[in-house]
Amino acid sequence: MQNYRKTSHSVYDIKYHVVCVTRYRKPALNKDVGRRLRELIRQVCESMDIKIIKGHVSRDHVHIMMSVPPYISVSEMMKRIKGRTSRKLLDEYKGMKKAFWGQHLWARGYFAATTGNVTDEVIMKYIEEQSKLERDKNEDFKVNDE
Repeated sequence: MQNYRKTSHSVYDIKYHVVCVTRYRKPALNKDVGRRLRELIRQVCESMDIKIIKGHVSRDHVHIMMSVPPYISVSEMMKRIKGRTSRKLLDEYKGMKKAFWGQHLWARGYFAATTGNVTDEVIMKYIEEQSKLERDKNEDFKVNDE
């Protein structure tokens, strides 16, 4: 249980790999902007009790692997990260305002995938082995009749 995190009513290990891309894939995240972006992402994550496990800022996109509490949705998390970083960076770096007119630093969507310590196959096998019933190959959601 060393990787598990706790809230007052839950124990969890929920991790996401997320990617944000700049609008039009413009390579605007240079050294100074990249460092400031990293600082802003850390602030947002800290305010939401999100733990950053690993991250990387490239010239036109950002990868982050993070541990997220169960009460925060991916869409809410990404809205806060992209919204705050876009607003702050466009205010602080006047040259970026011309490149990203319309107050949009980030492309519309994002990539998000869950990570874990076990594969889908291991979880399906575990669920399958919970039942001592006669196996029906067409049944993929079983009920144990005790």
